[in-house]
Amino acid sequence: MLDNSPPDRNLALDLVRVTEAAALASTQWVGRGQKESADGAAVNAMRSVLDVVSMDGTVIIGEGEKDNAPMLFNGEHVGDGAGPKVDIAVDPIEGTTPTAMGRGGAMSVIAVAGNGSMFFPGPIVYMDKLATGPEGVGAVSLDLSPRENVIELAKARRCQTSEITVAILDRPRHQELIEEVRSAGARISLIGDGDVAAAILTALPSSNVDMLLGVGGSPEAVIAAAGLQCIDGAIQARLWPRDEEERQKALDAGYDLTAILHTSDLVNSQDCFFAATGITNSELLRGVRTRRGEAITHSIVMRSRSKTVRTIEAVHRVEKLRNFHLMA
Repeated sequence: MLDNSPPDRNLALDLVRVTEAAALASTQWVGRGQKESADGAAVNAMRSVLDVVSMDGTVIIGEGEKDNAPMLFNGEHVGDGAGPKVDIAVDPIEGTTPTAMGRGGAMSVIAVAGNGSMFFPGPIVYMDKLATGPEGVGAVSLDLSPRENVIELAKARRCQTSEITVAILDRPRHQELIEEVRSAGARISLIGDGDVAAAILTALPSSNVDMLLGVGGSPEAVIAAAGLQCIDGAIQARLWPRDEEERQKALDAGYDLTAILHTSDLVNSQDCFFAATGITNSELLRGVRTRRGEAITHSIVMRSRSKTVRTIEAVHRVEKLRNFHLMA
């Protein structure tokens, strides 16, 4: 039976401690070329803090399956069991490659919503996505062409298409998409890894990103949906099988591969929480900085019920972090 009653307490500040822990643990692996070691450190740190958060959580979206990385697995129970029943989507490191290579754009992220509210994509690893801020709601659609979406968003924003910036993952599969968006007169921001941050940026007034388009990870779509609900943005997604075998598995499991999944289809909850902490620098968050025995983290924390968005800069004593095995 669906239990989608909203949590009766604000979990946001508890959750930021979770992403801070994962970011701090992974920062020792930045630039060292070891994706699995970085991901493992972040997972272990995230799990240790999750276990003391006052909630009865079930991991619905656990990152790691598509590349055999260490993970918080789907179905894992986390929290101390005393609080509200909730669904959890996690990505201990969104951007393992940037972390390993010392590039920008990596962060640790978690989303929490009412029990039974999060969409589980099953065997489908990727989705075709479209995300915008509030102005795009009702104006854009995955049923339109990329060119049409640029034009419609420009109309909704009362601007020229040349003033629209579209974030797209820098992948060979997106070459035609990139050319079509440019043909509409829009600017493109190519992103290397991880599209959750880009989706969130579409709905932040201070951002230069207006729309996200293209194929990216299914787990990231669910996480982004929770975050966008907090800031009145929206995401649309369509399951995107990689091959015939994956397609058949999805059909056998009852998935509709033609349906457009909207924000509320991905996370159907009136009370969502989203927290993220930067590992390396990005437009959304600054990465972890260390100096004089201290580590400084930069995080964003949001709640859909109150529409509150907090940015938090925290100073951590490295000596204390070592006692908790969060830093080497």
